[in-house]
Amino acid sequence: MSPGLPDPQAVMELTPAQVSGLLPAIRRGEIELIDCREDDEWRFNRIEGARLVPLTRFAEFAVPEKPVILYCHHGMRSLRAAGYWKSRGLDEVWSMSGGIDRWSAEVDPSVPVY
Repeated sequence: MSPGLPDPQAVMELTPAQVSGLLPAIRRGEIELIDCREDDEWRFNRIEGARLVPLTRFAEFAVPEKPVILYCHHGMRSLRAAGYWKSRGLDEVWSMSGGIDRWSAEVDPSVPVY
C-alpha cells in the first residue's frame, strides 16, 4: 500500500484535505487522481493533476494498476465508481467525499463551483 493512504478495506472515502496532502504523490505518478464527471463538467473546473474518465465510460477503460482516488461533483458518482473498480479487482481505490464542491470550499477556493 502507498504511504499516506488508509487501509482501503476499512476506509472507502478520503476528505479533500487528505487528498490535498497526497498531491505530491499524485504529481510523482504514484497515485492516480481520476475525475469521473462528464466532459462539460471537466471543462468548467477540475483539480490539477487529475485525469478525466467519465463514469458513463468506465467499462471502456482498463482497471488502473496503481492506487486511485476518484472524485466527482458531490461524491456520489465517485463512490459508485470506486465500488465498480473494487468489484473488478482494484484494491487500492478511494472516493473523495463531497467531490469538487467540497474541494473548492475546503482546499482551493479558486476552483469555481456550479
